[in-house]
Amino acid sequence: MPGRRLRPSLRLLGATAAIALIAVPSFAQTPMDDPLDARDAKRVDRMEKVVRELRDIVFKAQKTGAPVVVQPADTDARIAEQASRIADLEQTLTRLNGSLDAATHELDQTKRDNGALKAQLKALSDRLTADEQKAADAFAAAAQAGPPPPPEPPPQAADPKAAAADAFAKARQLMLSGDYDAAESAFSAYVTSYPDTPRTSEARYWWGKTLMVRGDSVKAAGAFIGAIRGWPQTAWAPDAVVELSRALTALKKPADACQTLGELERKYPKAPASVKTRAAVVRTQAKCG
Repeated sequence: MPGRRLRPSLRLLGATAAIALIAVPSFAQTPMDDPLDARDAKRVDRMEKVVRELRDIVFKAQKTGAPVVVQPADTDARIAEQASRIADLEQTLTRLNGSLDAATHELDQTKRDNGALKAQLKALSDRLTADEQKAADAFAAAAQAGPPPPPEPPPQAADPKAAAADAFAKARQLMLSGDYDAAESAFSAYVTSYPDTPRTSEARYWWGKTLMVRGDSVKAAGAFIGAIRGWPQTAWAPDAVVELSRALTALKKPADACQTLGELERKYPKAPASVKTRAAVVRTQAKCG
């Protein structure tokens, strides 16, 4: 608390000092019937302290004549202590307010999340209900419609010979039209589907021709070997031998190519001139002796 300024006159100060000097000893030396308890003793000590401070003020004013500022140390200390406690309480309250704000924010976020989850659950429930209703409607419709009609009998199998002839004719037509990719697939399917028909060997021959056009010498050589197995006496057989020799030459097997060309002279001595001319070209490419 602020200090008090005293400007007493000399006469007033003298009277006050006299009263103080007389009162203090009288108060201190008065005998007491009962001993003081701890609380009363403290009160007496505080009163004596105040009297001493007043006496000092009076003496100082008499000597100097200057105003005196009184600063009660005990009151200032208590004020400072209370101010410190108030500051601590304010900090604690600030922390509590911050924690409360954070908890409130988390609670609001949780409420929003719960609301979104409830909306999703409701949407899923509605979809499930709709699906169940659709399934029930479909079941009811099926029950009203009665049992399904019996399956149609499978179509009767076509004549194998006629089917084979038709497949061969389609494959040959594809080759004549220049569609070698489709012709290769058609002849390959024919050989797989009809391995024992009278035209299977010829199909292998034409299959080998389409493979040579596509540059697949490995598969072509296998197709030609299957075509001339048994050395058939057909119009296409001598050309199949030449084509086999050409495939072997492309595969870097000139000895096998030359041996195959030697069989051409023995097995097909009456081969057409065009076939023999092509055989001579292959013989030169294979460097036959």
